[in-house]
Amino acid sequence: MELGKRRNSGPDHNGARNPGVPLDLDLIDTIRINKSAAERRVSTLAGRRTVKKDWQAAWLLKAVTCMDLTTLAGDDTDERVRRLCAKALQPVRADILTALGADRLGITVGAVCVYHGFIKTAVKALKGSSVDVAAVSTGFPAGQAPFETRLKEIELSVADGATEIDIVVSRKHVLNSNWTALYDEVKAFRQACGPAHLKSILATGELGSIGKVGKASMVCMMAGSDFIKTSTGMESVNATLPISLVMMRAIRDYQTQTGHKVGFKPAGGISDAKTALQYLVLLKEELGDEWLSPKLFRFGASRLLGDIERQLEHYVTGRYSAANRHPMG
Repeated sequence: MELGKRRNSGPDHNGARNPGVPLDLDLIDTIRINKSAAERRVSTLAGRRTVKKDWQAAWLLKAVTCMDLTTLAGDDTDERVRRLCAKALQPVRADILTALGADRLGITVGAVCVYHGFIKTAVKALKGSSVDVAAVSTGFPAGQAPFETRLKEIELSVADGATEIDIVVSRKHVLNSNWTALYDEVKAFRQACGPAHLKSILATGELGSIGKVGKASMVCMMAGSDFIKTSTGMESVNATLPISLVMMRAIRDYQTQTGHKVGFKPAGGISDAKTALQYLVLLKEELGDEWLSPKLFRFGASRLLGDIERQLEHYVTGRYSAANRHPMG
């Protein structure tokens, strides 16, 4: 796979936030993606890389720490959000952690992700913890609201206490290859976020081609995205391993060219521990150990935690438990 010209590696910014760079349309034009090669690369993961026993338990606990525990339902309530926040603070049952010898690690998820109306509830429930509050914004999930409305939504969410903003880009800009419009839009969203970190959702299942995913990823990073995210979780096709490989390679190229590190968030359809492990292995191989951290990697998850907790209980007891033993709140 070729994601554009390789340039001299920029300086290492030691984890500093991605400030963005000027839009380079010549670079965007050079990005080419070999879909068949991407599919072949990820098809080897299950057979070539397996994680067993103690290592598997450790990797699953790592996956928990990299979750954005999410509720984005039309019937969300303050009480549901409070229960989700309680689960975020104690994502794995205490008896399981004790049996694993992990009860003193202070394991929490990375963030709780909610609609704007529940930010204050989540902030209050998570006060004093290291768990971030993420809000979906900019007309989520379609992104079709007026531009001024989407900017104001970001500002209001930050004012209410959100420390991360998951925005949706205008798909029309990608479908029309209008990279300048996409860059200007994401740059404005980044400015509206202020101190809050910006996660740009590409909605990859609606972009028309895998090549546009590579180009849109690079444009969003040039505009200052702190994370690039596959999906809203509400498209017909959400996160896939081939698409994730393309986005990870774009992140690697961007770091090579600028020295700035950008995070990655696959979302939608990742609901079991086995799949989560495949994403972590791919991440480690493509981007390295530094990305195995909630600062640079998140799962967008609503069902994944339950299966991981179930797998950890099986590791401890040798028995699979019923799903109702692992409620989300």
